[in-house]
Amino acid sequence: MLPQYGMATSKNTKTGINPDFSVKSRKTKDLSYYLNGLQNKNRYILSECITLLESTHEAKRKLAEAILDSLSNVPDGTIRVGITGSPGVGKSTFIETFGTYLLEQKHRIAILAVDPSSQKNKGSILGDKTRMQNLAVHPDAFIRPSPAGDVLGGTAAFTKEAIQLCESAGFDFIIVETVGVGQSEIEVDHITDINILLLQPGAGDDIQGIKRGIVENADVFIINKADGQQLELAKQTKIAYTNAIQLFHHDIKDWTCPVLLTSAIENTGMEQVYESILQYIRLLKQNGQFKLRRQLQEKKWFEKQTKQRLYQIVFENKKVSEVFFSQADQLKMGGISTRSAIQRMEATIRSILNTDD
Repeated sequence: MLPQYGMATSKNTKTGINPDFSVKSRKTKDLSYYLNGLQNKNRYILSECITLLESTHEAKRKLAEAILDSLSNVPDGTIRVGITGSPGVGKSTFIETFGTYLLEQKHRIAILAVDPSSQKNKGSILGDKTRMQNLAVHPDAFIRPSPAGDVLGGTAAFTKEAIQLCESAGFDFIIVETVGVGQSEIEVDHITDINILLLQPGAGDDIQGIKRGIVENADVFIINKADGQQLELAKQTKIAYTNAIQLFHHDIKDWTCPVLLTSAIENTGMEQVYESILQYIRLLKQNGQFKLRRQLQEKKWFEKQTKQRLYQIVFENKKVSEVFFSQADQLKMGGISTRSAIQRMEATIRSILNTDD
């Protein structure tokens, strides 16, 4: 992560926290404990594995990586579903109802819910389990909320690996609920097989339907909250989107994005959503796109993670860190231009790379 400029505090700063308070870390188990737990479909050990994955502690992160390296290949029978939509559209309520329907179809479902993080204190509420009370207690369901942190695009930093862990624990239907940040929320397309966009009644017109970004990446459109007084408005919205999506072609030949009406409150439309997902996955497999898309996703993930690691390595260098803070101080005082500071940083990094050669 980028060094947090100006965040250093004195040890004597009064924080309101008992200075004698300390947190005792639990002893980490060995690799076999976690692998056996995943093989036995233990939800609690799965949760521990994801906690290791998200840890900033180096030893715990290495253990998480060892777990991932020891996992066997994931069978093609799993389905990864991304669910996006703006805040207030009812994603959690929809997932609760749809997840219950999936359980009735004898699926084991894992829900990876990404919560927005405060840009001031980096905290997240992580309240998805309280919004999905029925699923939270079901033995064939697993809910894991994770903070988005500094990651843009609607997903968390380790969502891709968390999916792999869930599949290794026997969950065949993985749902990724994104933050809900709007048009730029397309990162989920790089880690799932199918993407569902939830919309509210009255959410746009024909022009909205052809906007680039999140709408363009959707495979299924759902007009949620199609009940009560909003039902007629939902039907009008469905017509608008049905007309709009005819103006652009989907990446998968022979697929026309369905526009469906659902009501999580009245429990309607869930069967149509399920059938649309299965039809899309069947088409992907018939066209030879299912494995190919997952392979391309691995390549994109490799590129993204490599860039992130390089970023971390660069700022771990003492000289780079010193120059960065020096330039930041001068910029704060108005002593140099931003362009000059960037050029100095570039020259510093290039000189280190040349020296290492």
